[in-house]
Amino acid sequence: MADTKCTQEEPDTPVVETPDDANHDPHFEPIVSLPEQEIRTLEEDEAEVFKMRAKLFRFASENDPPEWKERGTGDVKLLKHKDKGTIRLLMRRDKTLKICANHYVTPAMELKPNAGSDRAWVWNTYADYADEAPKPELLAIRFLNAENAQKFKAKFDDCKSEVKDKPADPTKNDSTDAVAEKLEELSVKEDKAKDKEEEAKPEKTEEKQ
Repeated sequence: MADTKCTQEEPDTPVVETPDDANHDPHFEPIVSLPEQEIRTLEEDEAEVFKMRAKLFRFASENDPPEWKERGTGDVKLLKHKDKGTIRLLMRRDKTLKICANHYVTPAMELKPNAGSDRAWVWNTYADYADEAPKPELLAIRFLNAENAQKFKAKFDDCKSEVKDKPADPTKNDSTDAVAEKLEELSVKEDKAKDKEEEAKPEKTEEKQ
């Protein structure tokens, strides 16, 4: 008996793709409609007068022992408000764009060279808003080379001179001395209130007896 081979027959007519099939792009309506929202960076009313990549550090005095901690790498900017004339330093971290420095430039600020480096500066700010609530910070910034560091200092000093004759900046009441005075006043008031409470207690006891 002769062997029989099973062969798979190919279709007589090939599948032909029509132009309509090739250009077909199925469209599905979204289940939830999300309206477009305008995202404000709060830089819309400011003009950029300086921008350069750098690395920022803060002095963590709360640590034991105190030490310099890296705060972020990104573009440091000097922004001038178009109406008020105030100038602030703003720096965001790469990728996340989270703010790591945000404070006004004031005439009292002084960039001091970092020991052993010609491409880094150190300065104090009485009210940095990187963490929303203003607080004093000792900051250090390091650039790629000494030339970039000098460019930053030159522009920073120009900004200091420019705001020198302007009205007092919005952070004038947030200085370290002012905050300390307010805390001291509150402490004194609390102590006086406690003394009055202690004096009143025996009187109430005698009335009950």
